[in-house]
Amino acid sequence: MQLSFLRPLYDRPGPWCSVYLDASRDTEDAHPALDLRWRALKGHLLEQGADAATVDAVERVVRGHDPMPGDYGIAVFAARGRVVLTEYLSAPPLRDLATVSELPHTMPLLAQRGEQVAWVRVLADRAGADAVAVSAGGVPRRAHVTGREDFQLRRVNPGGWSQSRYQRAAMEAWHHNAGDAAAATVQLAEQVGAEVLVVAGDVRATGMIAAQLPPRWQDLVVRTDAGSRHAGADPTLMDDLTVQTIAEVADQRITATLDRFGMQQDVGAGLDAVVSALQRNQVDTMLIVDDPSSTAQLWIGPEATDLGTDPGQLTAAAVAEPHRVPADAALIRALVGTDAELTVLAPDEAPELTDGVGAVLRYVDAGTPGRGDG
Repeated sequence: MQLSFLRPLYDRPGPWCSVYLDASRDTEDAHPALDLRWRALKGHLLEQGADAATVDAVERVVRGHDPMPGDYGIAVFAARGRVVLTEYLSAPPLRDLATVSELPHTMPLLAQRGEQVAWVRVLADRAGADAVAVSAGGVPRRAHVTGREDFQLRRVNPGGWSQSRYQRAAMEAWHHNAGDAAAATVQLAEQVGAEVLVVAGDVRATGMIAAQLPPRWQDLVVRTDAGSRHAGADPTLMDDLTVQTIAEVADQRITATLDRFGMQQDVGAGLDAVVSALQRNQVDTMLIVDDPSSTAQLWIGPEATDLGTDPGQLTAAAVAEPHRVPADAALIRALVGTDAELTVLAPDEAPELTDGVGAVLRYVDAGTPGRGDG
């Protein structure tokens, strides 16, 4: 996953308040429950030495954010009296959490966020289409297409010499309308960098739309006759297929990253190797096993690539006062600072990954640790 959305967190110094909260409001007692949960987290922040101005800033977001329907959570990151980033979570966090630390605690957010797949879904009939696109960062875009042609959208059987003319007019109208829908689909796909296009609805319309897409996008199309533009139509099947399709693309991406990592064989495996690679700006994608119980720590300095497994590595590099922080926080900051990407793995996806961390490297040279060893 791309981490550029985290960059504002590393443009200002800490200490940081990081809060994860179940903000669901779909029951009668939701407001009192939210209040109790926040009061507990607020107490934890103050116990850890958070300043009152920063805690108050977080509280304003918790109590004043725009509520979402159903179960969801929010993650809030604040420092020095200002909330710098608020993220909605599609499901409540595994547990409410409030920490005060030198670096923001972003690992729970990234683990829950997972691989972000940019996608477009088009719900079409022969009169037009409704399209929605979501970027890898979760930003939605929408388009509504009303076809230019509405003459005889249904085939008719008038009989006599004019029948073929009516049939041809209907087919031409469908084709033109599908062309408009295809053009809108391409525009959205290009805007978000889509990795999959779900084209749903009327069978004839979806076929015409798919046929008029450029070859580049045709290879990414998944067609389904689920869904309807009629008012009151049940979107469940279409939604389920969309989610399944996006999940399959995400799984394929993770598999491809693991394959690339495996091809490196003797480099990029383990905490020491990843730290060294980040220091040298070698990391293309870091793999990390999501392990909330991990106690691994690293030493850091003021710059993103100021990190090491012991303070001597940093003092030797002229860092005056190294600070000790959780390893995942230091690694994520370095990834953001070097424009590298992250793949979060479940424990069963990489059971033999040394120290639970590895890296696909941008390049390998004679100075890369592990190269040629043994």
